[in-house]
Amino acid sequence: MPEEISPAPINKNLLILHFTVFIWGFTGILGKLITIAAVQLVWYRVLIASVSLFLYFNFNKTGLKISHNTFLKLVFTGALVGGHWILFFLSIKLSTVSVSLVCLSSITLFTAIFEPLINKTRISKMEIVAGSLIITGILIIFKFETQYTKGIIAGLISAVCASLFSIINSRQVKKYEAPVIAFYELAGAFIWISIFLVATNGFDKSMLLHRADIGYLLLLGTICTSLAYVAGVSVMRELSAFRVALITNLEPVYGIIMSFVFFGDMNKMTPGFWVGAIIILSTIFLFPVAQKQIVKRKNR
Repeated sequence: MPEEISPAPINKNLLILHFTVFIWGFTGILGKLITIAAVQLVWYRVLIASVSLFLYFNFNKTGLKISHNTFLKLVFTGALVGGHWILFFLSIKLSTVSVSLVCLSSITLFTAIFEPLINKTRISKMEIVAGSLIITGILIIFKFETQYTKGIIAGLISAVCASLFSIINSRQVKKYEAPVIAFYELAGAFIWISIFLVATNGFDKSMLLHRADIGYLLLLGTICTSLAYVAGVSVMRELSAFRVALITNLEPVYGIIMSFVFFGDMNKMTPGFWVGAIIILSTIFLFPVAQKQIVKRKNR
């Protein structure tokens, strides 16, 4: 029989993950407050995060040695990380924080599809049902929020990138420490975004920061990125990529509440948006309940 995982570490990791997701929910607010464009914003974000992690390793005298193949895998995964954040902040700037965060909820759907394909396991019917309900919610939002079509598309592609690197990380974390994975992936994101900016002549006046931007970026790069990213990867030792994706979808709940407090976003949304959002968020909350009931029936 396979060795059972004690519920204690799982509960601890769930608590860490919920706290991490709350921090992630605040990134949308910072993305709206920071005045520079999405690509430049993420370049500063990964630069600050990479430097802060490097200083952490030096302070703790922790080794960063990994194999050549692993180095390449993590650096290329960094391209997905960078793409996810660029598209997420682009979505915010093209729509609203609330719309972008609800689109990010489709991570659950994409993970339900990609995780079995990548790990070569059986596709869960429950996960596909949950994913289908999320699609329904997204389609309703698309129908009623036509002025935000570009922002919605950017948000959905961002969710695809997030789903893929979450699945990759759920495998890597079994072999390497979370801070090491985070460092190389964030450094990889920095390298790829830098190459893109050089190729597009992006290192120009658009890189200049306002005084307020500096404080927001430091908060975004340290607490909301390096710390939260390490925590988000570390919990995957005990939790599946799908479960992490499911809990990550609480980010819209925290983010929407905060966007209302800071920007009054709720006043800008149509009833159609809320119908779609309620379908998506209800699916997220009810999925674990339904899953537990099915397990109980099978064990009878």
